[in-house]
Amino acid sequence: MFCLVASDNNTRAGVFAKLLKQAYADAQIITVHTCGEARRVLLSRDFVQVIIDAPLRDENGEALSRHVKRKGLSQVILCVPYVFFDEASALCENEGVLMVAKPFDVQGIWTAVKLAKSAQHNQSATRENDAKMAQKLKDIRLVDRAKRLLISCENMTEQEAHRHIEKQAMDARCTKRAAAQEVINRYEPSL
Repeated sequence: MFCLVASDNNTRAGVFAKLLKQAYADAQIITVHTCGEARRVLLSRDFVQVIIDAPLRDENGEALSRHVKRKGLSQVILCVPYVFFDEASALCENEGVLMVAKPFDVQGIWTAVKLAKSAQHNQSATRENDAKMAQKLKDIRLVDRAKRLLISCENMTEQEAHRHIEKQAMDARCTKRAAAQEVINRYEPSL
């Protein structure tokens, strides 16, 4: 697991790295000093959380924060000077970027890190649930395809075809998906 800190201020970068290490004990923290460096590092691996201490030497940080968020894998905290907070918020908060105004205290950043961690956990759970639902839908389609083949090739009713697939799965101690695939393999080449 990786976390990224983009800051050209070594003191704040150290504070961010320490807080990320507290939140993600097993994480490797990578620190960069420019948006360009951050973009290069982002190409090489996925990060669970990214903190951008704006402005950086080469950019103001808003474009980078939106870029990271659009990749969809990382939670992003963008720290901006108070005078630019409203302007930066207007550009970034609709993308799901967490905003923190500078100057800030450590407790404020800690709260943002914990909020981002919670959001990242929820996002991961949602992604896993979506993948499971997609697999279930594929399984249903595969079983339906196998049932249609049994109906057309064996003159079974829909209920008989369904029972046949379930029985094949039980007898072979496999999933209905595997039993349905076997039916498809058996009948589709002959069509």
